Amino acid sequence: MMLSENQSKELLCQYGVSIPEGRLAHTPDEAERLCKEIDARKYVVKAQITAGGRGLAGGIKFAATPSAVANEARALLNSTLVTDQTAASGEKVRSVYVEAAVDIANSYYIAISFDPGSGRPMLLASASGGVEFEQLARMDESTVKSHILDDTPEARDALTAFLKDVGIEGPEALDTIENARKAFCDNDLTLVEINPFVRTRDGKWMAVDAKLALDRNASFRRPEFDSMITDPGTSSDETEAQKYNINLVQLTGNIGVVTNGAGLGLATNDMITDAGGKPANFMDIRTTARSFDIARGVEMLLTDAQVQVLLLNIHGGGMTAADTVAEGVNFAYSRAKRKLPVVAHIAGHNAEWGTNILRDRKVPVETFDTMSGAINRVVEIAKTGRAR
Repeated sequence: MMLSENQSKELLCQYGVSIPEGRLAHTPDEAERLCKEIDARKYVVKAQITAGGRGLAGGIKFAATPSAVANEARALLNSTLVTDQTAASGEKVRSVYVEAAVDIANSYYIAISFDPGSGRPMLLASASGGVEFEQLARMDESTVKSHILDDTPEARDALTAFLKDVGIEGPEALDTIENARKAFCDNDLTLVEINPFVRTRDGKWMAVDAKLALDRNASFRRPEFDSMITDPGTSSDETEAQKYNINLVQLTGNIGVVTNGAGLGLATNDMITDAGGKPANFMDIRTTARSFDIARGVEMLLTDAQVQVLLLNIHGGGMTAADTVAEGVNFAYSRAKRKLPVVAHIAGHNAEWGTNILRDRKVPVETFDTMSGAINRVVEIAKTGRAR
């Protein structure tokens, strides 16, 4: 789960990463009043959304006076920003972050994620930071360089050499990146992104913008982050689904998708798109979900007015057997007012039992032995509106 800028900076600051002085505001008057607490000659007003690309979408404004800050906050609050990283509907701005403008000498990009090969933290860095970074990175992959981070004395020398090649030098910059690595490891993060990472005119290194991602699968170890699940970038249904051991992302199509597994969910959505359909969601039923949890996730799809048909693509295995998912679907349909047609492909542990549950309990289901068969049929129903 992505954290907003103010949340990300608050966590990084606790680990010694320098940030510009700033305050979070929810109204124009509050934004103007908080300027008095910030030691600055000029201010930046930033829309607080979780998606990236807000600068290019008009979500970052400069203001010379507290009254100008209020005007910019008034324009941003309750507006909707549409960026390359939001859905077509965009993301609503519910708060703004007011901070001291920084006199930037050099701007860089750094991020810490996991190296898929070694499973160790990996530093990504570029000499080109700021709002244009993503466009530059798309055009030229060599813009970004990578380096595996280790917590050893030898690793610091290697990191120093790597950063020098990017253009980042000095013990303060090195300490900042080490602190960001510690925050990444200590808090079960999947991403630390600082863009821009800047050197100011007076030689200080600061995180002018930052984005962190929490690993929701490690949430049982991090109860202190529970309150952050109300983050403005997460819809109410997505937030609710998290409580029931379901990872849900709402999309813009009309085919409701029920799958158990992130990889299976992504592959299913890709196949729907390739077949000419449009998924209404991504769903990953966690292995810890019970049948009543699954029922809650299915109910969310049944009450979504844009969803016209459900695709159930389940592979029973591990801790989630096919009949557990089928029972969840049955529970949802037994109390639903809106009973949409279901197309199902069920394989793996207890697959036959799961299929029988759906048929015996009178769920309006068509079953297929192959994924492609189920997907072609669900796309047909979504386009024509006709089920058997």
